[in-house]
Amino acid sequence: MRTDLHLPLTGVRNLGILAHVDAGKTTVTERILYATGTIHRRGEVHDGTTVTDFDSQERDRGITIFAAAVSCTWDGHRINLIDTPGHVDFSDEVERSLRVLDGAVVVFDAVAGVESQSESVWRQADRHRVPRIAFVNKLDRAGAELDKAVASIRDRLHPAPLVVQLPIGAENAFTGLVDLVRMRSLVWAGDSETFEAGPVPGALLEEARRRRRQLEEAVAELHPLALEEFCAESAVSAPTLASALRDLTRTGEGLVVLCGSAYRNRGIEPLLDAVVAYLPSPLDVPAVRGVQDGEEHERIADPSAPFAALVFKVVSASTGRLVYLRVYSGTIRKGEEVVDVGPRRTERISRILLVQADRHTELDQAVAGDIVAVIGVKSARVGATLCTPAAPVLLEPPPVAAPVVSVAVEARRTTDTERLVSALTRLVEEDPSLVVRNDPQTGQLVLSGMGELHLEVAVEKIRRSRGLDVALGRPKVSYRETVGRGVSGLLYRHVKQDGGAGQFAHVVLDVEPLEAVADFVFRSAVVGGRMPRDYVRAVEAGCRDALSEGPLGGHPVTGLRVTLTDGVTHSKDSSEMAFRTAGRLGLREALRASVMVLLEPVAEVAITVPENAMGGVLGDLAARRGRVSASVATAGTVVLTAAVPLAELFGYSDQLRSRTQGRGIFTTRPTGYAPVPAGARSR
Repeated sequence: MRTDLHLPLTGVRNLGILAHVDAGKTTVTERILYATGTIHRRGEVHDGTTVTDFDSQERDRGITIFAAAVSCTWDGHRINLIDTPGHVDFSDEVERSLRVLDGAVVVFDAVAGVESQSESVWRQADRHRVPRIAFVNKLDRAGAELDKAVASIRDRLHPAPLVVQLPIGAENAFTGLVDLVRMRSLVWAGDSETFEAGPVPGALLEEARRRRRQLEEAVAELHPLALEEFCAESAVSAPTLASALRDLTRTGEGLVVLCGSAYRNRGIEPLLDAVVAYLPSPLDVPAVRGVQDGEEHERIADPSAPFAALVFKVVSASTGRLVYLRVYSGTIRKGEEVVDVGPRRTERISRILLVQADRHTELDQAVAGDIVAVIGVKSARVGATLCTPAAPVLLEPPPVAAPVVSVAVEARRTTDTERLVSALTRLVEEDPSLVVRNDPQTGQLVLSGMGELHLEVAVEKIRRSRGLDVALGRPKVSYRETVGRGVSGLLYRHVKQDGGAGQFAHVVLDVEPLEAVADFVFRSAVVGGRMPRDYVRAVEAGCRDALSEGPLGGHPVTGLRVTLTDGVTHSKDSSEMAFRTAGRLGLREALRASVMVLLEPVAEVAITVPENAMGGVLGDLAARRGRVSASVATAGTVVLTAAVPLAELFGYSDQLRSRTQGRGIFTTRPTGYAPVPAGARSR
């Protein structure tokens, strides 16, 4: 049992590893664990031997599917690290992880630079205001070029990149780095796993000095103290430079860029040094905010403050139901009671575990800044807040994306139906981006998620963990409906009298499309006190109820503004219920009178194909209603970027392999919804 986990909060780093699929993110994580002595043998993704990709599906597919937490120590600091998925279908795992992290390392491929999912995870980190440093990986690959990768970061992500290293050698001859802050070389000779520090090689000295000068000028433009020293001394000293880089990283004004080759174990130790030097501790980030009795409160990262933690992951494991927590304030000890603030349910913490992927070490307590798993919490879901009962506060949960693809699921043996329902319920509990419902028309169970692979992995998990034989229907996308041309002055009268107090509500509604990017906006233009505020709020609630089903096909309605222009009340029969009903039925009638437009989900697709196969691929994209927006040729291959309806991408991987003799690959990124052309609704 471990009781000696805790260091001062200044010595803790909670960070995530973010990247596009195949950029080398899991290999970076594996090399970090190896460099810190946490593991004594390096695992490989292609061998299925990495620590964080421990799930059987991850090892079979060679990709990260589930966010995995590990912990290690470096230079007197404890690093709590989460290896996140890089595939777009599992972006909700990234979202939940970013909600509880203080910093991140974003990994880029030195050949490809910024890729589609690189942009997605970057925007997610922007939303959560997570400070980042960049690691340009795979410098040993043919075609690797640091400057080109940095240019793509600047052009597509728009940070201020601050490159602090210069590669020694290129491609297969990549042997080391020049540290531009301390002006020294770090060389990994042969197959050595440790570097030797020395002076900058003479052949690179002039280039290193030029780049150091560029770094000083870039930092001086952004940091006042560095600017002051630069103006006075015509240079910036290494200590001032390091301090300025730390400040710029934590404010997000600059992006420190490092480089290396994780596979060949080159550049990992300097990356760890940068994590410790530049990324924030729990004390360096703003205090978490929550709501208590309708008022906003802060909880500072202090072990002596009242306990507050956020649940960001739930897993059913052999050791029991594991609930992953980020502890924001206070201290929790095993055996203590906490309250799940949302439903106000009391839970008991029976065990506290330090997580190393699928292995665990028992702890006596967890304090502010820790990321741990607990056992004994029976009902808390992802996004729940656990607090000390004497001082509850509700923290903001991570957002959950709406599913875009659905598939019918049924057990091949009718005797397994109840087991399937139980398994799906457990699945949804672990992954909130999955939704299960009963189709009222067919009576089938329908599983919805973020993409075809997401659903495939979920169903395969049921097959493997429960031994169920499950049949799947053809995937279907989630359509939306919106208003193309609205109506004005629609009067709806709701009058009901069946003995006793009746129901009376008259509303006048205007409906119009929204030009701004928003789902729904409601406003009241009723003047003169003709309607009490409670009735106006009831009309809004009724309108929101009506958005669940549109008139075209029962799809959710989005992108409209509803204005309540007038209303009539009755002294006895009017009520909030009556006006909510009037709002719901009135908006449904208004939508039937409007010109409605069917919307379908659209994805940006990046396709890499041999030049000689481009014609066939372009023809196939056209048949799938794809619109090509860019084409970049590099070393015998072409990267095509196109917007394609998601419904047209089912089974595309097999078609692409067939047209390119197995050499074509593609990635997707959701970009929103677009109108469906007449007669073009899915294949």
